[in-house]
Amino acid sequence: MHARYQKPVFDEWAVISFADQKGRALAYIGPRKEGFKQNFLADAGSLRAGLMADQYQVGDFEFTRHGVGTGFESFMVLGKGLYLICNNTAQSMDAISKNPLWIAAQEPFVELSEKFRADPLIP
Repeated sequence: MHARYQKPVFDEWAVISFADQKGRALAYIGPRKEGFKQNFLADAGSLRAGLMADQYQVGDFEFTRHGVGTGFESFMVLGKGLYLICNNTAQSMDAISKNPLWIAAQEPFVELSEKFRADPLIP
């Protein structure tokens, strides 16, 4: 994605689990490891309902156009109760998508979702 967008699309990536109704960060790459955990519910914003509802299938993803600052831009379902959180801590999805390079940058994201659809993570 970064190569096709010619700069980072997301600077924050996390794999989270909602097993047993308890949220846990399993892996994190980004600029604010402690802040991510502490502010998770607030940062999930409009994506929170989708994360908590268990309505998506493996490989499905959701974007919000208005995640600003630390508010999450996207999630992808990796397996039952397992999600990839993608975020840009400096720009909203609305701003990211205005760049014409965004169309090409989406291809690797969709390819990744198809890989998880074919071979989901098992909690």
